[in-house]
Amino acid sequence: MTETNQPSTPLAARTPEEIADFLTAQRTAYEQLKEAGLKLDLTRGKPAPAQLDLSDRLLSLPADPITASGVDTRNYGGLEGITELREMFADLLWVEPEQVVAGGNSSLVMMREVLVDLWLKGAVDGERPWSQEEKVTFICPVPGYDRHFTLLEWFGIGMVTVPMHEDGPDVEAVARLAAEDPSIKGIWIVPTYANPSGSIVSQEVAERLASMPTAAPDFKIFWDNAYAFHHLTEDEAKSADVLSLASAAGHPHRPIMFASTSKITYAGAGVAFLAASTENVKWYTSHLGKGAIGPDKLNQLRHLEFFGTPQGVRNHMGRHREIIAPKFAAVDEALTARLDGLEVATWTRPTGGYFVSLDVLDGTASRVVELAREAGIALTPAGSSFPHGEDPRDRNIRLAPTFPSLQDVSTAMDGVATCVLVAAAESLLG
Repeated sequence: MTETNQPSTPLAARTPEEIADFLTAQRTAYEQLKEAGLKLDLTRGKPAPAQLDLSDRLLSLPADPITASGVDTRNYGGLEGITELREMFADLLWVEPEQVVAGGNSSLVMMREVLVDLWLKGAVDGERPWSQEEKVTFICPVPGYDRHFTLLEWFGIGMVTVPMHEDGPDVEAVARLAAEDPSIKGIWIVPTYANPSGSIVSQEVAERLASMPTAAPDFKIFWDNAYAFHHLTEDEAKSADVLSLASAAGHPHRPIMFASTSKITYAGAGVAFLAASTENVKWYTSHLGKGAIGPDKLNQLRHLEFFGTPQGVRNHMGRHREIIAPKFAAVDEALTARLDGLEVATWTRPTGGYFVSLDVLDGTASRVVELAREAGIALTPAGSSFPHGEDPRDRNIRLAPTFPSLQDVSTAMDGVATCVLVAAAESLLG
């Protein structure tokens, strides 16, 4: 590992000559980094092979294709998914079983289906299909999940950003925008261990989102609870019960929740879930039934048998934590050792989820990613956590430490720190 810079004087507080000497030293370290011939990929939040191995017993399940309620999972039917798995995840997601649909392997596909249905048919509480509106806009907390923004861009839906704070989106800004503009039809939220910041939406913020007046009567909260069970510490955050909050506020159809086992069992062969008001569930399945006869119920049954109980899911996630928590600790250790005190970067220390959000000096994120790529370290492109891939301050980088080995995470983060320091010194010297 490269020599640390502690104790440190903030880089911007040094003289130009001192910064030039610092840059020379960091460029030497960078050349050594390039000579190492690294080939490391931290671009996507994928489970590591050791995490996937935890679920290999799925390959021998189910023992019997008939469910306890008598459903033959080999056959057609059951758009809502098998009852027993819906009951299990209703318990985990703090909703009622009749509010849950168990689907295929991708919650992102469910999100797209809901957008298509809203676009073509309109919402249960709407006046017309969204395609007949003069303009449709979504509020997007940033930094946020790039695939959410990609979906909206594909539809031609406009995006307006608000800051993401530790307790959720800037709720005052959200409330103001939603109340003033009838074209604003929804908001994306990752409520628990947000991608990439690790933020957790508080009960107070969730209640405000569920109850706030909106100019559009069919305003929707796309509540993507992708990381609800992905804890990195024993202090496990509980997601706000947005469905109950919205119902109590008189807006039962406002939130639509999504979740999946994609990072719990097999990323490419899990089970996705939608949870919403019973009216929304009927609305969703009525449209789904026009192009589907039923999900992969065999896969749903094997997941049911694999977990056994809701506690089985929690126990399984504890084994995930043992694998990935040391990698997040390695990120913090490497960045702290190299960058602390220099005031050239800040980063999150999440208690769950799959990402670390790194903010570098304004105007240098693209340069950091470029330097890292040339040194054999692939990072998510700068700006990916913003609509259209455009970070107005060019400072945010999403780090995804779960897939590489622990040693590779440490090596990569030390290398990233070197790139941050080179880019910062270059910027300060103009």
